[in-house]
Order: sequence, then C-alpha cells, then structure tokens
Amino acid sequence: MIYVIYFFAAGFIVLSAFMFFACYRHRHFGLFLMALSYFASGMLAMMQRHWWPLVIGFVLAWALRMLGMEPKVEVEEARDEGGGMRAEEKTESETAKKQ
Repeated sequence: MIYVIYFFAAGFIVLSAFMFFACYRHRHFGLFLMALSYFASGMLAMMQRHWWPLVIGFVLAWALRMLGMEPKVEVEEARDEGGGMRAEEKTESETAKKQ
C-alpha cells in the first residue's frame, strides 16, 4: 500500500510542476494555488505515508476549480503555417475571388 501512496504522491508532484510552469507562462494566480495544493498534498503524503493528504489535496484543487480559479481555454481557428486558411476550408466563393 505504501508504494501506491508514493506513486500517487509522485504523480501529484509532477502535476504540480507542470502547473507551476503553466502559471509562470500565463501569470494566472488560480493555477498557482492549484499547483501549490497538489504539491503540498503530494509532499505531505510522502512524509506522513498516509492516503488522506492526497484526497484533501484533490478535493481542494477541485474546490478551487469550482470557484473559478482555473484559466479559460482559448480555442484558436485552424490556420496553415502561412497564416491563411487551409485548402480544404476554402469555399468556392473564396477561390473564385482570387482568380
């Protein structure tokens, strides 16, 4: 059972490292708080060798998410490398305009 706790605690720590990196890139305070909760719960689970810090960290991160601390996902339109539309996205009227 201790190996399962170590496995999930290490997963929480790796997840927090990725979230800290995303927080550094996007400057979003909610990501910082969520990463901090994952990191603290992972480290506490490793030190205490109990499962309850993992559950508390997961619940705390989800509570922060429900409070709106998670950044919004921005979906970009599909573009080719030149910045224009892809060939399969062009309609007949757009190709007729170019000719």
